[in-house]
Amino acid sequence: MKQTRRGFLAAGALVAAGTLQPGLTRAAAEDKSSKKEKTPHRGNRIAVSTYSFWHFRGKPEGKTSVEGSIDQAAKMGFDGVEILHRQMSGESNDYLQALKRRAIENGVGLTGFSIHQGFVSPDRNKRQKNIDHTLHCIDLAHSMGIPTMRLNTGRWGTVGFDELMKRRGIEPRLPGHTDDDAFKWVIDSIEKCLPHAAKAGVVMGLENHWGLGLTPEGILRIVKALPSPWLQVTLDTGNFLEDPYDKLEMLASRAVLVQAKTYYGGGLWYSLELDYARIGRILRKHGYRGYISLEFEGHEEKETAIPKSLALLRKHFS
Repeated sequence: MKQTRRGFLAAGALVAAGTLQPGLTRAAAEDKSSKKEKTPHRGNRIAVSTYSFWHFRGKPEGKTSVEGSIDQAAKMGFDGVEILHRQMSGESNDYLQALKRRAIENGVGLTGFSIHQGFVSPDRNKRQKNIDHTLHCIDLAHSMGIPTMRLNTGRWGTVGFDELMKRRGIEPRLPGHTDDDAFKWVIDSIEKCLPHAAKAGVVMGLENHWGLGLTPEGILRIVKALPSPWLQVTLDTGNFLEDPYDKLEMLASRAVLVQAKTYYGGGLWYSLELDYARIGRILRKHGYRGYISLEFEGHEEKETAIPKSLALLRKHFS
């Protein structure tokens, strides 16, 4: 093909600038240059956990419903909703499909399902009960079209929760047992859930919570022992109480959902001064593109605190 004078001059300019090797065509040079361009980062969508509207406070009959939480989330401008299982008022298929329909009508996605279970127990029957509960909850998530479900390791249970918070998440082990025992119980139990999660298409995200999930090393020990795409990490920004940033970074590449804590009005159990600009940089560094799910955990009225939390998270993640 005959090269035009303009094309010849452009190629010559590239050679002169040191960007085009002799003998390299202009088209090839442009293709090589385009590969160096960075893919633009799409901001994270922001969801809210229904927990933010309830906090386990008050009598069950007076709690904010999941339906009401979906409605409020949409009015406040969230992109998605994470459902807390214990907040649900039923489990019938009609109820599950009504929640799915309500989310669609409000223009929000159902992005996560947060359940309570634990496998840190020497009692085989107790562990099996929790396995069965986890399998059941996978089915609930599948029925609602929710793609990821929060898991806990469970904990020793030797102190009450309020006492656990005073102890900064550290609790005594059961006499006669070791952490190695507990890791085996947890790994074996989660392994039994993996085939069902794969069949249902629900990614289980092990949260850095209490018990064996108190440290990133503990979470990684379990996740790496079970190399499956259906077991990843639910990353909670508020559950590393000291020096959180390096710990969050250790888990960031495994995250399928990020739960972001805020504490307006002072925390229910504790408050953390979290640098969300820094956390945002950590997540972008590791290519996290999933949802940021707000867990508001303060004393301020939710009508003001949750919108302020949304604005904070949009600033640093969207």
